[in-house]
Amino acid sequence: MNKIPSVDLTDFISEDPKRKQKFIDEIGKAYEEIGFVALKGHFLSDSLIKNLYGAIKDFFDQPQKVKDQYEIPGIGGQRGYTSFGKEHAKGRKEGDLKEFWHFGQYVENNTKLEAEYPDNVMVKEVPEFNTSGKEAYKQLEKTAKYVLRALALHLDLEETYFDKFITNGNSILRPIHYPPIKEEPKAAVRAAAHGDINLITLLMGAQGKGLQVQNHDGQWIDAIAQDDELMINVGDMLSRLTNNKLKSTIHQVINPPRELWNTSRYSIPFFMHPISNMPLNVLENCVDENHPKLYEDITAGEFLHQRLIELGLIKA
Repeated sequence: MNKIPSVDLTDFISEDPKRKQKFIDEIGKAYEEIGFVALKGHFLSDSLIKNLYGAIKDFFDQPQKVKDQYEIPGIGGQRGYTSFGKEHAKGRKEGDLKEFWHFGQYVENNTKLEAEYPDNVMVKEVPEFNTSGKEAYKQLEKTAKYVLRALALHLDLEETYFDKFITNGNSILRPIHYPPIKEEPKAAVRAAAHGDINLITLLMGAQGKGLQVQNHDGQWIDAIAQDDELMINVGDMLSRLTNNKLKSTIHQVINPPRELWNTSRYSIPFFMHPISNMPLNVLENCVDENHPKLYEDITAGEFLHQRLIELGLIKA
């Protein structure tokens, strides 16, 4: 496959069974073949997107000493600010050329999870950053819920199979700033080749060149969304759960051509995580004689902890 397929969520949430099945078939095929789709019909309004990008730019434009006060020690970067070059891809030592922020779950009616998750960090210099970030989190979470319902049906599960695991899930909204490149990078890129940890990732900000996806032939394909689209890809948790039936695809953000080094890039991925006690045991209907079970049983929380160590965000 040499192009990212495009799908429309309004097909799935329509009252028309044929349109609904069309969406299920299209996204299922795409996720089995390349692990990425461009999705129209999400729940983000144009005004919310505009306000969010403005607030994100305002925050990352703050003096470094202001941003540094929001970098919280001891929580592995789960909330607040992570400064430039701190994170690296699995298996690499070079830090990625980015700084970022994490919004986490806004827990409702669950005191146990309120105690388990770190509190969200409030930015006093840019109040719009807090309000737009929370609203975008909610709308992306809602979009992801319907995508997972379609995938559940594709996998011959109950439509709401994932609902109980993603309600108050450990999801993360990550506004990223890739600053202008001031000197020849030695080995670092804006985001080195990697697979995502979580169930699915919804990406805002893939409208320009930079994001690339590796197809099954090992070729790198530009993944460029239209103005009204999100890029949505399979993460390692979902790939593991489905015994690699749905593909978690390696992707990267390459450095721009030299004439664009003086420009910033912003992108906003939403990493849909389940609650930590969700079992990621391979689904029985994804195992047969031709597809033996590939993975040991593990919970989402245990898997996430392993991967955060590999990424250098927490110490073993």
